[in-house]
Amino acid sequence: MRAGYRSHVGNFSARATVVGPMEIADALEHARTTRNGILTTIRRDGRPQLSNIAHAVGADGVIRISITADRAKYHNLVRDQRASLYVGREDFMGYAVIDGEATMPPVAADPADPTVDELIDLYRALVGEHPDWDDYRRAMVADRRTVVRLTPTHAYGWLGG
Repeated sequence: MRAGYRSHVGNFSARATVVGPMEIADALEHARTTRNGILTTIRRDGRPQLSNIAHAVGADGVIRISITADRAKYHNLVRDQRASLYVGREDFMGYAVIDGEATMPPVAADPADPTVDELIDLYRALVGEHPDWDDYRRAMVADRRTVVRLTPTHAYGWLGG
């Protein structure tokens, strides 16, 4: 099979489909259709580290993800800000990968700090209202959470058919 092409097997179509670059705007529009994705960061040894995550795409085109500071993805992003987000389709017949540069505010240290406010905004975008925001604020500090802000620089994939 030629590079840049793939074919489906089993119960899927056998036709070859081109997989390649896509407009960032198209990839972000696809990412807005679901909150589930896979975040890929780079380990110290250069290998990828993948994590199932929930994400939200802001009106500014920045993808936001809540993470804890004790996980590999946090340490990887502190060392190397490059990351990719894979967002598939439910029918498994299309996907978008969004490459970007990640930034993170300081880890939540106080229930009233700006990081917790951003985590609340993210929670609202993903889930809606929380029954007890004071409890949520305390939990964000206890969990040592922060927000990954992934600014897209490149996208690829296939969303046709």
